[in-house]
Amino acid sequence: MSALFEPITLRDLTIPNRVWMPPMCQYSAAPEGPSTGAPNDWHFAHYAARATGGTGLIVVEATAVSPEGRISPYDLGIWNDTQVEAFRRITRFLRDQGTVPGIQLAHAGRKASTDRTWTGGAPVGEGAYGWQPLAPSALAFDERHPVPTELTVAGIREIAGRFADAARRALDAGFEVVEIHGAHGYLVNEFLSPHSNRRTDEYGGSYENRVRFALEVVDAVREVWPEDKPLFFRVSATDWLDEGGWGADDTVRLAARLREHGVDLLDVSTGGNASGVRIPVGPGYQVPFAARVRAETGLPVAAVGLITDAEQAEKIVANDEADAVLLGRELLRNPSFARLAGRELGADVHVPAQYHRSV
Repeated sequence: MSALFEPITLRDLTIPNRVWMPPMCQYSAAPEGPSTGAPNDWHFAHYAARATGGTGLIVVEATAVSPEGRISPYDLGIWNDTQVEAFRRITRFLRDQGTVPGIQLAHAGRKASTDRTWTGGAPVGEGAYGWQPLAPSALAFDERHPVPTELTVAGIREIAGRFADAARRALDAGFEVVEIHGAHGYLVNEFLSPHSNRRTDEYGGSYENRVRFALEVVDAVREVWPEDKPLFFRVSATDWLDEGGWGADDTVRLAARLREHGVDLLDVSTGGNASGVRIPVGPGYQVPFAARVRAETGLPVAAVGLITDAEQAEKIVANDEADAVLLGRELLRNPSFARLAGRELGADVHVPAQYHRSV
């Protein structure tokens, strides 16, 4: 049997294969009005296509726990009931195709209030639906971004509560997996790294203080998320800085703590918290970080980063480097990657009855 197409069970949830879709922002939600932050026809078509293509798990793009937590004014959110109702259409369809629906809960921190990536992604002000970003410390991401407002302790704890509220709504919307976004230079990642966290209170300074917010968010979500459903955490395993940042050793240490607090799988990425760094990009370049976490902590992991063909993905799972692979750009190019990879590897993959002629 193909390792890539062997089902995996986390808690009481069985995912039919190890070909998963990671969160990828579409920047296509309404920026204002009653449908602000709600998924629309674009989102339905986008996720439905990958489900009919046989993808085992789809993790919906970074979905903000509050309006000011969006990366851009065009991001999805899950802070009100209108958004919940719009998500139900998507989760119902995914489940009907045998795909597990997941959602990434996020707060953009100091990288919030920016334009769409295809128009340059520059920060936007109030005249373009923007707002003042929040962060652990009053440090701008780069010379383009504004200096964010440093969060108070009360503000930090309020945001942890917002993650819990969002998890409740995610359950109501029909999602079966929740992932906390702790990567790519957004708020949780900003607390973890000394590069972006210069606080001197209980949320800054020492390693234990810098991971405090991440663990509080996990605890808040785990308290409301059902015991029989898995909780994921996405991490940037390194800032790619020579010194003064977050690194692989820190990630392994955090993974062990996250497991103790009820996280079931670590989604291992890298970068995003420091501008201007050199990243050695190449096929599978982030897989070794995932493999190390798995080997040293026993926590299940998913690997990302230029995984583009069936044989490569099969080897990653078969060699115990990761428990699953998340294919981003490749699934954008080819929504039916899973079905075609299954054919190549001799595995059975769900095919909608309407597509029986493609078998």
